[in-house]
Amino acid sequence: MTGDAVLIDAHAHLDRYQEHLEAALEEIRQGPIFTISNSMDIPSYQHNLEIAERCEWVLPTFGVHPWNAPEYAERLEELGPWIERSPMLGEIGLDFHWVEDTALYPAQRRVLRFFLEAAQQQNKIINLHTKGAEAEILAWLDRYHIQRAIVHWYSGPLDIFHELIGRGFFFTVGVEVGYSDHIQALAREVPLSQLLTETDNPGGMKWLTGEIGMPHHLEDVIQALARLKDTTPEVIQKQVSHNFLRLVEDDAWLPRKKYHNRVDIQGSQ
Repeated sequence: MTGDAVLIDAHAHLDRYQEHLEAALEEIRQGPIFTISNSMDIPSYQHNLEIAERCEWVLPTFGVHPWNAPEYAERLEELGPWIERSPMLGEIGLDFHWVEDTALYPAQRRVLRFFLEAAQQQNKIINLHTKGAEAEILAWLDRYHIQRAIVHWYSGPLDIFHELIGRGFFFTVGVEVGYSDHIQALAREVPLSQLLTETDNPGGMKWLTGEIGMPHHLEDVIQALARLKDTTPEVIQKQVSHNFLRLVEDDAWLPRKKYHNRVDIQGSQ
């Protein structure tokens, strides 16, 4: 990749790779690509912790995806130790789009509330899934006074989008930017200072094209963003790296020596 800043993949799921995992880790090392590997549940986080032991560029984070929330809604006490261990919390949120059974929504809300309470108490960054529940999530973020959030693959209404921007949250733009007019329109409006990049590997590209998503697809995202923002890939790459450094600045859960300095090794500005 062009430029001298570390690339940032702010939302991936490395634990969901199977035979392609080692190839993906090699691409991450070669980038290098600092990769936040989000979890779907407890076994997912355990796997991500094992993967992170094999690659210094991987940050494993614990969350319960809204699709898996019903499994944990009556077992919240089991989540506490894993939340405490995780330096960020994700993937968490609500999904009222892909999940059509409204009977499952109370479980989603209960699990999300538990995570937001922890994020507030522990002052942790969260990585959010908002599909079809954007307005409700905005209200919850306000209720729990959440200051730092990564809004993953936002595709919702513009009014809520602008409200979230106004609160200073960061937005990931990922592989759908090459395929969707709506995502392109949103990407144009995300302020450069609040922009992050993602792949949602390995499933993002697979959902779009049937191809297994790999870390190198991040280059296509950066190229597309450069075109949409009428700038260069080098500018996008450096800005995203700088944004991530601002997001984690002085974070007690992300020691500077272990994380901040790793992203900043090339002196991103």
